[in-house]
Amino acid sequence: MEEIIIDKGCGLDVHKETVVGCVMGSGIKKEIRTFSTMTGDLFRLKGWLSEKGITHVAMESTGPYWKPVFNVLEDSFEVILVNARHIKNVPGRKTDVKDSEWICKLLRSGLLAASFVPPQGIRELRDLTRYRRKLTQTISSEKNRIQKVLEDANVKISSVLSDTFGVSGMEMIEAIMEGNLSVEQISELAKGRLKSKKAEIRESLVGNFRDHHRFMIQASLGQIGSLEKTIADLDQEIDRKLEGYHQEYELLQTIPGVKEQGAASIIAEIGVDMDTFPSEGHLSSWAGMSPGNNESAGKKKVARRPMAIRI
Repeated sequence: MEEIIIDKGCGLDVHKETVVGCVMGSGIKKEIRTFSTMTGDLFRLKGWLSEKGITHVAMESTGPYWKPVFNVLEDSFEVILVNARHIKNVPGRKTDVKDSEWICKLLRSGLLAASFVPPQGIRELRDLTRYRRKLTQTISSEKNRIQKVLEDANVKISSVLSDTFGVSGMEMIEAIMEGNLSVEQISELAKGRLKSKKAEIRESLVGNFRDHHRFMIQASLGQIGSLEKTIADLDQEIDRKLEGYHQEYELLQTIPGVKEQGAASIIAEIGVDMDTFPSEGHLSSWAGMSPGNNESAGKKKVARRPMAIRI
């Protein structure tokens, strides 16, 4: 007879449009119901679980579909998010047992290890920092596009300037776009150490710049300006979310190489409660930084780092 650790539990099989729930426990007849993933139906699922006296709920981390279910249930039940591979690796499942029923049985037997799901505030901060990082990457892509357009026009300022998009570089690009200044006048926009390279700058500015190049660069500059405004708004919201973690935020910046954005991202990814991770090994493994161990017949083989579950 299987040992029961959790008296009343529920296993959820989550899909894009449906959630299948199985409840079991003392005084509860095994029951399986299907709900849609519409918000109203999720609250009906919550009411059904409360009516049955369920204390623990388990579900697989299925793409992004688990998140709305988790958000609705987390304040009323102990919700366990489980790596799908862990469920499949547990032996003893019969082919005719539904997924939700199998999850429920594993839950009640204490055979499921919960994935790390930070509090809602940290999850929201994570959304912001990841989105900011994505927009920053997009800006880099647009700058690379401008470089390619300049190269197509044979304008070689990137070969002379260490930073094409620094103060001097941007003023030169804007002057090229306006088309009112001569090569000599544009080279006079050089500042600081670049003043000693005016002759090289003049030579690099001689190209075959056409209206098509102007249109392409203007489109990229407009995109960059819009993204930078959005990033500024994100920074304000990130600062607001970090108000409750000021001490941790400041301490993280004492680590060499970790500045404001790095500290915010660390808090967003791992939270501030280190009791979640039993050791530094667990933390590095969760972050996907621990190499796998692939050894056979005394020979170690190259192993790729395991990918962390991105929640």
